[in-house]
Amino acid sequence: MFLLPFLAFVSLSLLTRAAPADETRQKLVALAAAGGGLIKLDSASYDLLTAPNRDWSASIEFTALDTRRRCAPCKLVLSEFNPSWNAVAKAWSKAPKAHRDNHFFATLDFDDGQLVFQKMGLASAPVVYVYPPVEGPRAKARTEPSKYDFSHGFEAEPLAEHLSNHTPIPIPYTKPFDWARWTTAGAGLLAFAVTLRFIAPILQSRWTWAIITIITSLVMTSGYMFTRIRGSPFMGHDGSWIAGGFQNQFGQEVQVIAAVYGTLGFAFIMLTMVIPYQTTSQRQRFQVYLWSTIIMLVYSILIVLFKVKNRGYPFRLLL
Repeated sequence: MFLLPFLAFVSLSLLTRAAPADETRQKLVALAAAGGGLIKLDSASYDLLTAPNRDWSASIEFTALDTRRRCAPCKLVLSEFNPSWNAVAKAWSKAPKAHRDNHFFATLDFDDGQLVFQKMGLASAPVVYVYPPVEGPRAKARTEPSKYDFSHGFEAEPLAEHLSNHTPIPIPYTKPFDWARWTTAGAGLLAFAVTLRFIAPILQSRWTWAIITIITSLVMTSGYMFTRIRGSPFMGHDGSWIAGGFQNQFGQEVQVIAAVYGTLGFAFIMLTMVIPYQTTSQRQRFQVYLWSTIIMLVYSILIVLFKVKNRGYPFRLLL
């Protein structure tokens, strides 16, 4: 006798409880549609979105965009994160309606919800909280909101990947085509092709490769790999650029020895291969004296350097 009245009372209670939830959902759907997938909250709409009988989930960004809030780090972070947040919210607005209406993206600025900031104890921005559903098939045992960890980065891709763990279906976010990057790459390739067209005769010249080979040989035989393998400093702590002993060498010493060997080699090439082809005896005589003097002076410098390396070496040439 009492079963039918009891069932009627329970059914009426469920209907009256579901009606406000459905009505709230429709309001939220309308707000999301008006904002292009992103609800701009105030204290009242925040309470609607986080209602204790919600069977939907929500991702809320707490911001402080007003210029009167003199928080330079907040503005810097927001300028990097806000475009990503808006892009992910817009991507969710393209999800099928059956799933889209079960999760909402929203933003609450400090000036629109100071009481909410105070209640949650927020002292900085931005902060992102994800509110799980309390009722329905997607309800979880834990009803407290979870906080997004910005160590994942400010980019939209990791944000969408993380929030997809809380949405009915994965967020249909696709990374936009990077026009700037590909335009730069294309311009770089075009510039390289044009440059290659003009320097091709230089690259095809045997003298170009001969010079490259000689310079490489001079640097390597002067001890470059020795200093690289041992991690030798560029110069000594007292400013010296020649290290005593044959087991030590500074980086600057490689440059000096390569320059000395290169000068001596070039002088001998001039004496043996260039001077014999001079058209006048005066020019030949002058260049013989010139390059012979250079050889004597540079070789004297080489001996001085050798005396520094091998302390006690008794001989010298001019210096």
